[in-house]
Amino acid sequence: MVIIIGAGAAGLMAAISAAENGETVRLLDKNGFPGKKLNITGKGRCNITNDCSRDEFLENVPRGGRFLYSAFERFGPRDAMEFFGRLGLPLKTERGRRVFPASDSARDVTDALSRRLDALGVRVERARVTRLLLDGGAVRGVCAPEPIEAGRVIIATGGLSYPLTGSTGDGYALAGSAGHSITPLSPSLVPLISEDDCSALAGLSLKNVTLSVFDGGRRVFSEQGELLFTHGGISGPLVLSASAHMLDGPHTAVIDLKPALSAQTLDARLLRDFGAAPNKTVSNALDKLLPRLMLPAVLKAAGIDGAERVNSVTRQQRVRLTDALKNYKLGIKGPGGFDEAVITRGGVSLREVDPKTMRSKLADNLYFAGEVLDLDAYTGGYNLQIAWMTGYIAGKGFCS
Repeated sequence: MVIIIGAGAAGLMAAISAAENGETVRLLDKNGFPGKKLNITGKGRCNITNDCSRDEFLENVPRGGRFLYSAFERFGPRDAMEFFGRLGLPLKTERGRRVFPASDSARDVTDALSRRLDALGVRVERARVTRLLLDGGAVRGVCAPEPIEAGRVIIATGGLSYPLTGSTGDGYALAGSAGHSITPLSPSLVPLISEDDCSALAGLSLKNVTLSVFDGGRRVFSEQGELLFTHGGISGPLVLSASAHMLDGPHTAVIDLKPALSAQTLDARLLRDFGAAPNKTVSNALDKLLPRLMLPAVLKAAGIDGAERVNSVTRQQRVRLTDALKNYKLGIKGPGGFDEAVITRGGVSLREVDPKTMRSKLADNLYFAGEVLDLDAYTGGYNLQIAWMTGYIAGKGFCS
């Protein structure tokens, strides 16, 4: 019998994989139902995977990518897409080769997995595993809280992100009891908290801007895309990706609001707009260049009074305005906490896990899958693909 601890993405895949392999499966979860976190991924849309090559995939797994070489060959993105197709879940591919359910509903993903489990005779049992049953160097089962013996145990409890969904780090203690090392844990793919007051901009979404993040004078991230201002700072796809590149401590975020225009071209645009309406105020003259909500912040950064008439704006003021448009700066205190994080950075040390089988190198009969491992990737479907591939392999119980 196989006991799987955790009915998230990795645990559900592990249960299906093991049951399809003819094993008796008991799927234990303290929530008592499947996919609580899965149901809210991608703002409820669920970016299932990314239809990319192996090299492209590994480039998006900055820590632990090499560990997944074998896993990719056994259950890569195309395998995941075919798997969900067999479950009757229509898929679609969007910008950046991100794969979603055609319905844009994460619950449809959970439902498809649940139907397959039902067909295989596996149900989610509500039980909190308190400890592993250890016999020398082997795991013989779990206490949940009563003892349950098993031939294999798979820990798929997730990390610390979104703790309200049940991701409270239980798997780390279980792994530690079997001798495993846990690398430092921190939130990743998370909004950034600003030192500056962003409350006036809260809710403003900016598309096709370039976000660069600096650690002192060193640029650690730069990419074009979409971001969102919040009361406490910035969020959105660009920001979540940036957070994965950041270490602890203050940083500086620099937003190029007009990346398609050089500073020279942008200045010519300002001259043209100002010349077309010389008696307008600066704020009114710029209403086609920027969202109305963004104007006061940019003008403040440039040291220009929005009520000033454009015919009195000097060349030095235009230079400052162009700089504010191309280099709008925010001081960043650091990332948000685990309650906002998409994924956990850190986990069970990969040095202690066989990459071909997801089996513990330290304790017989013990396997790992998903976020509990020291694996995390950028946004774009890569983290769920890690869950699918490690769950599939752990469930199959391959021989290395």
